[in-house]
Amino acid sequence: MIRPGRGGFAPGLLLGLILGLALAVGIGVITGVLFGGDDDPLAEARETIEDNYFEAPDVDQLEDASIRGMVDDLRKRYDDRFSHYFTEGQLRRFESATRGEFKGVGLIVSEVPQGLRVGTVYPDTPAERARIEVGDVITEVEGKSIAGVSSEVATSQIKGPAGTEVSLQVRPTAGGPPRELTVERADIRIPAVDSRLRRVDGREIAYVRFTTFSEGAHGELRDAVERLYREGAEGLILDLRANGGGLLNEAILSSSIFVEDGPIASTESRTQGDRSFPAVGDAIEPRPTVLLVNRDTASASEILAAALQVNDLATIVGTRTFGKGTFQEVIPLGVGGALDLTIGQYLTADGESILGTGVKPDVRAEDDPKTEDADEGLDRALQVLSSQL
Repeated sequence: MIRPGRGGFAPGLLLGLILGLALAVGIGVITGVLFGGDDDPLAEARETIEDNYFEAPDVDQLEDASIRGMVDDLRKRYDDRFSHYFTEGQLRRFESATRGEFKGVGLIVSEVPQGLRVGTVYPDTPAERARIEVGDVITEVEGKSIAGVSSEVATSQIKGPAGTEVSLQVRPTAGGPPRELTVERADIRIPAVDSRLRRVDGREIAYVRFTTFSEGAHGELRDAVERLYREGAEGLILDLRANGGGLLNEAILSSSIFVEDGPIASTESRTQGDRSFPAVGDAIEPRPTVLLVNRDTASASEILAAALQVNDLATIVGTRTFGKGTFQEVIPLGVGGALDLTIGQYLTADGESILGTGVKPDVRAEDDPKTEDADEGLDRALQVLSSQL
């Protein structure tokens, strides 16, 4: 499965989750390469440890540590934050997340050096009842620091069977000492789309919050936009804030809702060659559109934002986006688990890399989390769209 996304509770390759136009290329299975064969130094080292160490080691843990060590070396050597090793349990939870399903506490988060920054708190979830707020940073899980831990692994530690509890240390966005919370997990179903009509200066507009590029998300997005247009909306605000991405094919299909023809994105890969992904056709009739983004808008979201910006189909309002710029493939291992490896970079519709630079807004606006009853970013987006109607 190929994904361009970032990690999160409902992540997506992020061109991760972020795996259907199934862009998926063949999924390789790595078996004896890691731990078998003659003259294999890893196998020899493992056997030596098994035979001679003063305590009887757990063989599975040795294998996990060996794989994780190789991936960690790649991450450090090539400054790659997005390659990871998934154990079997972590892989199952990751696959559930790409379907928009998981057992957790009801957050969308993004990876920061200190841990996980909260981008969205879903209503009527354990996270909301625990009074976790947007902008808070989760720094510890079960008493252990998650600073420097990949978002996929960190969020897998927070997820777990419904009805069980997880302890979190949360640093409030408003400042002050960290809070120690015990939160009961629940079955969570994250909708890809939240939509409604809004009235601005006497005119109806469509507001659509798009949260993840999970399987089938493009269909939900198109249905919501077309329904609101039928109900009289004259323009659209597409809110991509805290959308950390998901599946690459969903990014192409979602962009094609608005872009009739031409390139959406392209990829460059040492092992898979270069590929171009054009719009699939049958786009909706263009109407004034504003895309609302922030620093947690990443990966597949950036492909969508750049495609509309390059084709003059939307005004981008907000802050510079994350700037992911690479995509990963989840490659199952014969010994169990999988490698989530960076295998290439993607370019936007105009052939530019956004790695480390992100998509720059046409109109800068940033929400102030200290103003509880205001959303400055959305207010600015509404002003911009109103001026275009």
